Amino acid sequence: MVNQMIQLPITLEQLITTVQQLQSSDRAQVAKALIYMELKSDLTNLLEELYSQPPIDEITDAEIMNEIKAVRQQSTISLTLTC
Repeated sequence: MVNQMIQLPITLEQLITTVQQLQSSDRAQVAKALIYMELKSDLTNLLEELYSQPPIDEITDAEIMNEIKAVRQQSTISLTLTC
């Protein structure tokens, strides 16, 4: 069977009613698709905001590496204490 796309004019209320009539697994699939679209939109907005800001040159690579090492060491200590 070949999937064909059709377009139908539908109100938001009709769409909601239709989705409510779907099987639970199908409703979950619709929900996942909506969440994915929102997350993708949020990520796009965040990236646009990030790239619109001027670069920060005050942080050196050495400072970044020192911070990474400190966080890793702190995580290791935390894991040791909880085990």
